[in-house]
Amino acid sequence: MGTPRNAADAGLPPPGSTSGLTRPEDWRQIFSAYSHIVLVANSTAVDVGALRALYPATTLYVFFNRVIKVLDRPFEGHALLVCRGQPNGANIVYRGEVGEILSYFEKATFLGIMNIRLNVEERLNSAADFKNAPTGHLDFVGHFDDFYTAGKTPTSGFAIALWLSELGLQSKITLAGFSARRTEKWRVVSAHDWSFEQVFIRLFARLGKIDIQGGVGANAYAALTKRFPEIPPAEIALAASEVLSERLSNTDAEVDKLISLTNFIRAADELLRRLKPSILKRQRPGSS
Repeated sequence: MGTPRNAADAGLPPPGSTSGLTRPEDWRQIFSAYSHIVLVANSTAVDVGALRALYPATTLYVFFNRVIKVLDRPFEGHALLVCRGQPNGANIVYRGEVGEILSYFEKATFLGIMNIRLNVEERLNSAADFKNAPTGHLDFVGHFDDFYTAGKTPTSGFAIALWLSELGLQSKITLAGFSARRTEKWRVVSAHDWSFEQVFIRLFARLGKIDIQGGVGANAYAALTKRFPEIPPAEIALAASEVLSERLSNTDAEVDKLISLTNFIRAADELLRRLKPSILKRQRPGSS
């Protein structure tokens, strides 16, 4: 059963409001109705229950793709699910997970799906692909080309965060769990420039365009300029870049050693992967 709408929901878009939306101005109208917009990354740093306690009932929570990474029960707050297009369509579609993912949202407070793409190779899906859930689309092809790292594509979270900050909304935009940290459970996909995005996010937070849940830590380099005003900020930035470059070079050298040491293990793993289909075929009942 869905959570009943109440007085706190007055003036907010009704469930299913994303259906058929394609124009940025229509999406802007949807987002502008909320006092707060919290973008929830698929990260171990996210505690969804704690987030709900921090923000008012007029908050919209934006989730991304496979929410099973952060939700373990149906979410009762106002929610939007962003599904990124892939060459084969949204991953929850080609994985056959649409029904499971949608079960994590209460129908009474679920705006629906925002299906986006960021380059021409990515394919948008129809509402039918999402089991006729309310579905709208937004095409970002070319939107980030003039400044994002060449050869890389923005993450869905970064794209939505930046786009929302450009809309001039009165709503407070907050990012939760946008740490870009690799863990044993979740990988950091190399198709994106995570370092660039983290720099951009921190700059926008310091400019007041967005908010980072938990705040942005004090910048030691900024404090250094106050302590030693005779050192130009550009010189501090240059020195920091030199040190970072040296540390990365040293790390690369150590990684190369590790790759060499694990050549045999990786070769054995590849051989087992190639043999596995034939082994299963021989073991399958009735196979010849």
